[in-house]
Amino acid sequence: MRHCLALDLHDDPDLIAQYEAHHRDVWPDVLAHLRARGVRELEIFRLGTRLVMVMDTDDAVFDAEAMADAERGHPRLREWETLMWRFQKPTPWTPAGQKWTPMMPIFRLSDTDEAPGVQPER
Repeated sequence: MRHCLALDLHDDPDLIAQYEAHHRDVWPDVLAHLRARGVRELEIFRLGTRLVMVMDTDDAVFDAEAMADAERGHPRLREWETLMWRFQKPTPWTPAGQKWTPMMPIFRLSDTDEAPGVQPER
């Protein structure tokens, strides 16, 4: 399954640079946690202060609630999340107490009826 989530960064160029530096050298415990919980691929994109995370998961393994519980129970993962929260803030649409917020899909090319490579008549 593909998940798309949003989060904001504090509008501070130094903090943004630090955040990006941390993501060039993510802690091994964090990477192992993601992989063990069924995250097959994860990408984070930035435009200004807006972050978008695209995460592909193995549905047979991935469980968002179990993943969150595991994070709360692991000191090194809690330390990473505390560090990241120095740079991050919720979007204006994020419910209270939530961090990364799921985005609503509104279009998928593969869901259209048109056959691949066929040009519609004009």
